[in-house]
Amino acid sequence: MAGTFELFVDDDSQIRFRLVMPDGHVLAVSGQFTDKHAAAAAIEEVRECAGTGLIQDVAPPPPNVLLAPPPHPRYTVRRGARRLNSLGAA
Repeated sequence: MAGTFELFVDDDSQIRFRLVMPDGHVLAVSGQFTDKHAAAAAIEEVRECAGTGLIQDVAPPPPNVLLAPPPHPRYTVRRGARRLNSLGAA
C-alpha cells in the first residue's frame, strides 16, 4: 500500500504537506506554501521525481571509522588509455 500525502496548516498558518506511511509514521514534511494549489503542485513534483531519484550521501562518516585510502594513481584505470603490448610499446 502506498503512503498518503496530507495537507495541513502549521503553527505559522502556512500550508504544508507530509508523507505518511500506511502504518501512520510520518516519512517527510514539506516546506511552507502560501496556498493549497502550490502545495498540490509540489506533491505532483515529488510523485514524479521520487521514484527515480538517486541517493547522494553527503553525511560525514561516523567518528572512529577509518576509510580506505584512495587508490594509487599508478593503478587506476583511465578512460582512453592506450593498451601496451608485452614489450611495452604502444
